[in-house]
Amino acid sequence: MSPSSSPHSRSYQVITYGCQMNAHDSERISGLLESAGYVAAPEPHNGEHTTADVVVFNTCAVRENADNRLYGNLGHMASVKQRREGMQIAVGGCMAQKDRETIVARAPWVDVVFGTNNLASLPTLLERARVRQESQVEITEALQNFPSDLPTHRESAYSAWVSISVGCNNTCTFCIVPSLRGRETDRRPGDILNEVRMLVDQGVCEITLLGQNVNSYGVQFGDRGAFAKLLRACGEVDGLERLRFTSPHPASFTDDVIDAMADTPALMHQLHMPLQSGSDEVLRAMRRSYRSKRFLSILDRVRAAMPDAAISTDIIVGFPGETEQDFQDTLDVVAEAQFASAFTFQYSIRPGTPAGEMPHQVPAEIVQERYERLVAEQEEISWRQNTALVGSTVEVLFTDGGGRKDGIRERISGRARDNRLVHVALPDDPQSQPRPGDMGEVQITYGAPHHLVADSPLRGLRRTRGGDAWAARTRLPGSDPIPAGSAAPGTVSLGVPPVPTRS
Repeated sequence: MSPSSSPHSRSYQVITYGCQMNAHDSERISGLLESAGYVAAPEPHNGEHTTADVVVFNTCAVRENADNRLYGNLGHMASVKQRREGMQIAVGGCMAQKDRETIVARAPWVDVVFGTNNLASLPTLLERARVRQESQVEITEALQNFPSDLPTHRESAYSAWVSISVGCNNTCTFCIVPSLRGRETDRRPGDILNEVRMLVDQGVCEITLLGQNVNSYGVQFGDRGAFAKLLRACGEVDGLERLRFTSPHPASFTDDVIDAMADTPALMHQLHMPLQSGSDEVLRAMRRSYRSKRFLSILDRVRAAMPDAAISTDIIVGFPGETEQDFQDTLDVVAEAQFASAFTFQYSIRPGTPAGEMPHQVPAEIVQERYERLVAEQEEISWRQNTALVGSTVEVLFTDGGGRKDGIRERISGRARDNRLVHVALPDDPQSQPRPGDMGEVQITYGAPHHLVADSPLRGLRRTRGGDAWAARTRLPGSDPIPAGSAAPGTVSLGVPPVPTRS
């Protein structure tokens, strides 16, 4: 492709690493590129090379192997690019914010490097790199556009993320995110509610509010009760069936949020509350501004208000200086907390974090052994909880189109209101088969550590507007359209003007 070729005939692929915030940003990156005339390339299969004219890596800098993963993939893309005249490669996200010019120095075939604060610049940078035939690097320290104010291409027709804040004011010693995404910036409540209403109008029935420290929302405009008020206001949006949020910080978790969860029907009785460690000494070294007793007291208050609440967590094993007693303290808290599930991580050094410079790094073999003990303990708890649900009836929001075989049964998967994964026997009658986005009730027949199974007949199937939105996107015949006046499913346009060409 010559330098004078129009981007309007070009295709793109976005490859995402990391957290929900990155996934949210990738949807904005896709929306920006489509607004600039690009089209999504088919996903490569079975080891095939991408056919995209532009490949965007949206990176994460949290894990130790993030660097190796990125540069390994960039090395692979170098040979692909050599065979594809006019192909461009862009790197964004936290790794781009951290490494900046280092990326182009190590991988000079990269065309664009852009930071977490200037997503909106990507189409302009790609065009400038294509015309000038040289790499473009743009990293800004201050937020240029709130990501949710940008055009988007959502991966799901019936479920969506809504970012309520970006950045973080905490100084956890193991985390590099605050230095990359900056201090917390909050969106105005009216803007958030407008986006929620617009998404519901498009068929979305489940929304998750996102923030690096989601429950500190309001700190920027001085309202300590702003998050609870926002939860109640979002929960009142007509047509929204499920509302979630992630991830809160224990130090900022207040009773008004618990009350909002208990009082608001759309708010799911599901909470992801990061513990990180059950040892007060380790929490102190992590600069986590709570202790295990405070953490457990939050769980007690949540369960007093919502006995059916499912609580999950994050735990880091092998933080510098962690002793066997510290680790035992974590096991004790896990036993008392009775989490529904836990995301467990082996500590790894991240350059630029205080923890990376701490003495008494725990040997890898000890970290591995403790990690395996923790996983075994949590799996036993999760299995016991899921087994206790056998015979109960749960409402499932279906999230795939079926076809998964388990023995002789064909299954469709979905999420219960408490976010547990449920595999449901697919009805034989095509007219009774749910679409992604539809809802129904099932009786649980088996509980495993990481999922539930329902071989009982599906009852009370509800054809939702979320299912209609999915069907419209996939062009299934016989589906009712989204009401007139709604935007096309999967596309959100907030009236943001095109990114201006810079000199």
